[in-house]
Amino acid sequence: MYQKMSKKYRQPYLQPYTGKDSRKTCPKCGKSHSFTLYLDGETGQPIHPTVGICNHRNSCGYSYSPRQFFIDNPQLRNSVNYSQRPTGIVAPFTPIMPEPPQQPQPAGLIPIEYVDRSMSTGSDFVQFLKNRFATINGSSQSIDEVCNSYRLGATRNGDVIFWQIDIHGNVRTGKIMRYDPATGKRVHAGGAINWVHNLLKKDGTLPADFNLVQSFFGEHLLSAYPKKTIAIVESEKTAIIASLFMPEYVWLAAGNINGLNIEKSKVLKERSVILYPDLSKELPTRPTAFELWSRKAAEIRQAYGCKIIVSDYLEKIASDEEKENGLDIADYFLKLDLQSPRSWEVNKDLDKSETSEIDLVRIETDELERWFNGVQLPDHPIDITPSYTICDPQRFVKASIRAIRSDKWDTEKHLSLLRGLKEVIEISIYKVG
Repeated sequence: MYQKMSKKYRQPYLQPYTGKDSRKTCPKCGKSHSFTLYLDGETGQPIHPTVGICNHRNSCGYSYSPRQFFIDNPQLRNSVNYSQRPTGIVAPFTPIMPEPPQQPQPAGLIPIEYVDRSMSTGSDFVQFLKNRFATINGSSQSIDEVCNSYRLGATRNGDVIFWQIDIHGNVRTGKIMRYDPATGKRVHAGGAINWVHNLLKKDGTLPADFNLVQSFFGEHLLSAYPKKTIAIVESEKTAIIASLFMPEYVWLAAGNINGLNIEKSKVLKERSVILYPDLSKELPTRPTAFELWSRKAAEIRQAYGCKIIVSDYLEKIASDEEKENGLDIADYFLKLDLQSPRSWEVNKDLDKSETSEIDLVRIETDELERWFNGVQLPDHPIDITPSYTICDPQRFVKASIRAIRSDKWDTEKHLSLLRGLKEVIEISIYKVG
């Protein structure tokens, strides 16, 4: 299916992925571990630090090919062992040299005094918690203690302020939300989400170009509990409620389904992490929250070397209606008789239930299969590296997926080759587009 190549002249090729160190800093957007270099086909060395493609196609779009580099810099052709390369007639071209990398703007910060002045248990959200339960299962973890540890604030009209304080104690922003004190549900009528940084920009306290860089809700607790396992959910409300019942974890909130990302997850480096995504219904047009966070878990694990797993507890016990309604673990806690020993059994199940490495391989394989099914595979051989050519891409994809699912062959090798084929096809689609 693939065989060793033997050529007098080897084309430049994109550096295969062998870990985060094989992806460099993009010369345009400045993002680390996101730039794929072109390598010299003869020597295997980078052609130039600016010659490659940024992986952030939508937000950056930087692409500088070897051909264009030597059109722009003909004097360098011989200096990098290109003297015997085939040459052709080149159409007139006005060279556009790469833009120098822009220095990232520092994250905007809010004075800690705003947190101190706002701290209160007088919000409607905290009132709901106190109405529902004063203490949990006889634990000393009281409502007031949890609220103080997360530095919850309150506005004059009873809205709760979920402050985003990073691992160094810097205040990034605060999310202002309104809850019904009787039901604990969000109040949408007249209670849209507001942000502290927006209010401070409006009154002139913060500059108009304030650079919002969000952190996890609860991130400041990581430095206080360096040995505790981290649990991450989507909403701030869920993090607070879960911390009442499972205080053995440090509970963080990503803010929403897309709030779990590589940049924000730097603080998870070398920590043990469990993800608890909300339920969602499977649709042909989009992955479920479980699938999306499983994919993110693989990226974070690779980038930061942390042990990160995804709980499948809710996926196993939820009904179709519960998935349709997007319930989360806080909803399950609130549905139970939380003063009974049964709640402790649920906690144990939540603790044990996790996505194994085998599950992550299955999820990635399914994603790759869906991707290949959605594109027109070429009917000619494709070079993945200078040493390997996939002669029949369609046949190769089907055989590799079968091999991975059989668990009888080198799974990582087949996954790596499928990733390489996907990257080459994406680049060709990108060039045509």
